[in-house]
Amino acid sequence: MSTLKAKDLSKIGYTNDQARSLVINIISKHFKHHSKEELIALLTQIKNHPDDYRKDAIWGKTACTFLDIEEEDDFKVFSLLPETETGPLKIIGGKEIESSAKKQMEGAMSLPITLQGALMPDAHTGYGLPIGGVLAADNAVIPFGVGVDIGCRMALSILDESDSFLRRYSHQIKMALKEYTHFGMEGGLEFSQEHEALDSPVFQSTELLKRMQGKAARQLGSSGSGNHFVEFGEIELFENNSLNLAPKKYLALLSHSGSRGLGANIAQYYTKIAMDTCKLPSEVQQLAWLDLNSEAGQEYWLSMNLAGDYAKACHDRIHLNLLKALGLQALTTVENHHNFAWKDRLADGREAIIHRKGATPAHEGEWGIIPGSMTTAAYLVKGRGVDNALYSASHGAGRAMSRKRAKENMTVSGLKKMLSDAGVTLIGGSVEENPLAYKDIEKIMDAQQSLVEVQGRFLPKIVRMNKE
Repeated sequence: MSTLKAKDLSKIGYTNDQARSLVINIISKHFKHHSKEELIALLTQIKNHPDDYRKDAIWGKTACTFLDIEEEDDFKVFSLLPETETGPLKIIGGKEIESSAKKQMEGAMSLPITLQGALMPDAHTGYGLPIGGVLAADNAVIPFGVGVDIGCRMALSILDESDSFLRRYSHQIKMALKEYTHFGMEGGLEFSQEHEALDSPVFQSTELLKRMQGKAARQLGSSGSGNHFVEFGEIELFENNSLNLAPKKYLALLSHSGSRGLGANIAQYYTKIAMDTCKLPSEVQQLAWLDLNSEAGQEYWLSMNLAGDYAKACHDRIHLNLLKALGLQALTTVENHHNFAWKDRLADGREAIIHRKGATPAHEGEWGIIPGSMTTAAYLVKGRGVDNALYSASHGAGRAMSRKRAKENMTVSGLKKMLSDAGVTLIGGSVEENPLAYKDIEKIMDAQQSLVEVQGRFLPKIVRMNKE
């Protein structure tokens, strides 16, 4: 056993009693078979470069005695910024937004990592960041700023058929939606699905992703519950549209879904890590973040991007399966995420992580789809790149009622009448998603004319949703 005494430690600069006591205890437990020379070399290195060892499981306490700080805990406690020090917040269409969502956004603006924020006109209260909230953070990602359904997105295929196809082949469309789509929390399609996203090596990068790969394969090409849908309808493209397609009405397929169980498990796992390691006042604790320089932050970023790729793969399969079953061809497909975080730059050139929780990316010239409800229009848009709105727009009409209240305020017969009046056939669905549960999409679009340019208007005709 090495014989390193207190006087030996004093000679190499360990004059603090606490440091000497720590070292002697550590040597007796972990370095019994090291020579005196080896230990002196190591201890000299720790003294001269304590910052390199402050996170070390064995030498962290000792290193901190040379940094004049207490031993670091597994978590850090953060204070909120006063209102006078928070970054700029742009609220678009404020009269359409409930006060609780605005208050929630103000809480997000007080985080010490927040650089800038924006609130879209469809905004309503959510978990952590409000739905419709956009937040630019400094080298950090907030799992609940992205949301549970990572990479939830829209996809619109404009088809090589006129709108009259809906009337002539409505029965075949309904049968295809029943046989070639699947909705619900569990399960998937009854025939195998393939996509290159399933072969991503990222699935092998963490134990969580390894466990989820099988379930991701089973759920590929399916949709979740709630407001997720797959629908056929007619889209009118306007004069001088940037798709360079003739301005007329076309048959179109529109889908809304996310990353299924994969995204939900990633969100749950890394939210817990964030909340365990980033301690905030209770009113904003759900906005706990992961530093992108940390191992957990890097893992989440990798996993989030995989979930986004998988969500796109689900839409790819949905559109491929349905169009193949009906013998249809897509002229073009437009798609966009709305529950995600991106590396971007602010107007002043600073790099930021922009979280869009229920918001559509709308950089200059960027395509997006903004839906209303099962009986109202969806809009095909191009972004105008407004910097104080963080290059964003709404992701839909936004909820006017909670699901509980919507269920209490609508009967099945009442919903059937609304569908009939609008000329819409609903397969599945529930009163929780009835059109009155949502804000007026026309008002939402009017409020964000400065953010997007409308290129086309889609009307749903045959809608498939989960039966709640």
